[in-house]
Amino acid sequence: MTHSESPDHDLDTWTALAERLADAARPIALTYFRGDLDIEAKADMTPVTVADREAEAAMRALIEDAFPDHGIFGEEFGTVRPDAEHLWVLDPIDGTKSFVTGKPLFGTLIALLHRGRPVVGVIDAPALGERWVGAAGRATTFNGRPVRARPCTDLARAWLYATSPHMFEPDDVAAFERLRRRAHQAVYGADCYAYGLLAAGFVDLVAEAGMQPYDYCALVPVVEGAGGVITDWRGGPLTIGSDGRVLAAGDAAVHAAALQALAADGP
Repeated sequence: MTHSESPDHDLDTWTALAERLADAARPIALTYFRGDLDIEAKADMTPVTVADREAEAAMRALIEDAFPDHGIFGEEFGTVRPDAEHLWVLDPIDGTKSFVTGKPLFGTLIALLHRGRPVVGVIDAPALGERWVGAAGRATTFNGRPVRARPCTDLARAWLYATSPHMFEPDDVAAFERLRRRAHQAVYGADCYAYGLLAAGFVDLVAEAGMQPYDYCALVPVVEGAGGVITDWRGGPLTIGSDGRVLAAGDAAVHAAALQALAADGP
């Protein structure tokens, strides 16, 4: 069974479970949001809270109950059954820096991969009560209604998002700067929410680097189901083994132009 051949009834079941996971994580995140909570630093110095751990634990329990043969790869508790044909990839709070500073643009990311390719994706924004759901071969929905990325064929007219200008390693800085200079405007600070905005037709490009599978897998069905394009910086498909460089666009033409800018030599 290929990425595009998942039976409809399986997609229905998997998508329904993904939404149940989001339903379980949302109240946990909101219980702690803008509250008095301890912030710990992980080995890589990124922040983590009890909210991250409780939300992921709740989602993992639901998966284990529904599909005990499926694998799970979560940001906080690692991987079980990594070689399973179906692998759930979880980020309980994407944008923990936003979360701990009271900014409501953090989200929960939920993906199901079939043989390494994302087939179901959810971006849930608990503090805003907003949710994007994508599934292979289906239209992306925003709070239950179909959404569509907007056309933009001219890079010079494109609005570009990245979580931070500081997320790029030295080798990527020059490439991103070329893209930023050629785009109409760069905006920072939205984490996963930027990809939802792209799917809904408000943003034209998102370019990021240093991403982990739990940061980008859920984005793929959401962006593609809205008519957009999402790849690595070389134009290749995003899989569990991608290098963490992500380029999403609402329009194939501006995606091609952005790829050219990222790859070009010189200013």
